[in-house]
Amino acid sequence: MRLPRWLLRHRVTVEPYAGESAYGKTYGPPVPDVRALVDARIRVVRNREGREVTSTATVYAEPDLAAQCPPESRITLPDGRITTVIAVAPHTAPGMGLPECTEVACE
Repeated sequence: MRLPRWLLRHRVTVEPYAGESAYGKTYGPPVPDVRALVDARIRVVRNREGREVTSTATVYAEPDLAAQCPPESRITLPDGRITTVIAVAPHTAPGMGLPECTEVACE
């Protein structure tokens, strides 16, 4: 079961991280109009290296966003602010009837 679409009131744009080049970070083509629920709350999360960092926004979206949005991707929030993905956590509970979603912690 997926997170109900009526909960996903916001729209964000995701630019998937594609790696490093001689000129810095590179990104794939933008994925516009991604349905999401944005929680603009400051909290402490762990990044890929396990260090505690501050997250200023958490984006909840449909389960398939996890494949399109690796850490270091850029997300444009509904207020126009561009932020970087710290961590991505897919939430699934097969057989339990709970809604599945992707949680994205942003700088």
